[in-house]
Amino acid sequence: MSDAETREPGGQLIIVANRLPVHRANGSWTASPGGLVSALTPFLKERTGSWIGWDGSAGAAPEPFDFHGIRQIPVPLNAREVEGYYKGFSNRTLWPLYHDAVRPPRFEPRWWKPFVDVNRRFAEYTAREAEQGATAWVHDYHLQLVPAMLRKLRPDLRIGFFLHIPFPPQELFAQLPWRRQLLEGLLGADFFACQTELGAKNFAELAVRYAEAQHVDGKGTLRAGDRLMRYGSLPISIDVAHFHELARRPEIRERAAEIRHELGEDRKVVLGVDRLDYTKGIDARLRTYGRLLDRGQISPEQCVLVQTAVPSRTDVLEYMTVREKVERLVGSINGRHGRIGRVAVHYLHQNLELEELVPLYLAADVMLVTPLRDGMNLVCKEYVATHVDGGGVLILSEFTGAAYELEEALLINPYDEEGMGRAIVRALEMSPEEAERRMAALRRKVAAHDVYWWAGEFLSALKA
Repeated sequence: MSDAETREPGGQLIIVANRLPVHRANGSWTASPGGLVSALTPFLKERTGSWIGWDGSAGAAPEPFDFHGIRQIPVPLNAREVEGYYKGFSNRTLWPLYHDAVRPPRFEPRWWKPFVDVNRRFAEYTAREAEQGATAWVHDYHLQLVPAMLRKLRPDLRIGFFLHIPFPPQELFAQLPWRRQLLEGLLGADFFACQTELGAKNFAELAVRYAEAQHVDGKGTLRAGDRLMRYGSLPISIDVAHFHELARRPEIRERAAEIRHELGEDRKVVLGVDRLDYTKGIDARLRTYGRLLDRGQISPEQCVLVQTAVPSRTDVLEYMTVREKVERLVGSINGRHGRIGRVAVHYLHQNLELEELVPLYLAADVMLVTPLRDGMNLVCKEYVATHVDGGGVLILSEFTGAAYELEEALLINPYDEEGMGRAIVRALEMSPEEAERRMAALRRKVAAHDVYWWAGEFLSALKA
């Protein structure tokens, strides 16, 4: 068999990600929510696919099993590895570093070995599962060593890697003591992609500087040792058709009307939907909103802020601190400006199913998406996709990947709280005609490139 024949992707597609697309609920497996799962499921079913990932618990892993036609391969992590690989290196070193170091990253040598060990285990599980010439698609920052490790084990495979979070600039990435090892791991892929062109450029320049890669054509190809690999950007998206369908359901629309009635039909609704993470800038958003109320630029009779904060990494000190700060701010604002039966800020620290979230999107006149740094941010695309009848104003941080696409939003610098305040006032005062014009342009862009387009484009690029 020729090298070209062995390298051609076969029928099998293997997704390699930190977490499985399923979780245990009441003793049985159930699908986890998320656009990535819904996008990749059709491709996996068409190509006798498998998904390799961790089930989220420490100890022995369950035996492989089938779920809705997809083979699930659980990877075990012991307690030391959960601490070092996941809580430590992934989420206290890489996560803050890759998000512009909005919190200082920790460079703990004791976390490195478990990170290497777990990445090697993922590569070994993939190598055992893969048929000759199969395609392995590795996802996200937890598994950046896997491509090179897997290539050594199975050079016949076609290997892709997608980074869902930002790829940092040189001056930040250079701080990482293990920068060369991570870059060499990623260079093991046939195709590397991230959310933005800037991220892809950062990767390429760093690979040349620290991992002895060489530019080949200036058009997205690097030479790494004796082989070539390609890189580029592919912004991820959402299942647009599903959000359209949800937004048109009578019961969803009825619930949206109930929310408007409960909040006060004479008030405009401002909405924030985030994981409770320090990168999301929720505290800056609340400070800004409170300041507008203090100055009398807005009033609780005129508008209300609904902030949902999905619990995240609840046992990590930095996240406990963020929660305390956010809840203090909410209490302070309501203490100053609320009255019985009418608060200034409604705060929900809980998970919301889509059937609960979409009515909130429909009820909201203004959507606040103001992270300090975000690889893409799909909440803003969900908000746009649900506004099938027009209207609604999106305020969007310049430091999201989505800002490169959704230029008709009101783009703001989240570090400029005065500028954010001006944008909120402008959004609340915007004419219906301007709001509908902007939203129509945003809807066209989101609809043109949905999550199925993203997955298809990645696999096509990997095959090329």
